[in-house]
Amino acid sequence: MAFTAEYCEREPTRAEIDTVAGPLVVEFGTPWCGHCLAVQQTLAELMKQHPDVRHIKIYDGKGQPLGRSFRVKLWPTLVFIYEGKVVFRAVRPDESEIAEGMHAITRE
Repeated sequence: MAFTAEYCEREPTRAEIDTVAGPLVVEFGTPWCGHCLAVQQTLAELMKQHPDVRHIKIYDGKGQPLGRSFRVKLWPTLVFIYEGKVVFRAVRPDESEIAEGMHAITRE
């Protein structure tokens, strides 16, 4: 599964996220956030290089349980997970931070 341009229709639970096998990027943000929009092209390009990495895009907001479970305070927040364990986290990341996160979960 590659880059996902659309936000999830249903927010998964933390338990569902924790049981995803393999590498996963969970992106928290909103469609109107300028910072979120700014990282989309970079994230999409890096995801193309790693087709085995799953990407879940979460429309976050005040009181949303999944975002709070990952301590999201600013958008976008990218959480890089491998086999259910958070291995890297990037808040309002630049290209190098996104690449570092991808490396952490793909070990490439």
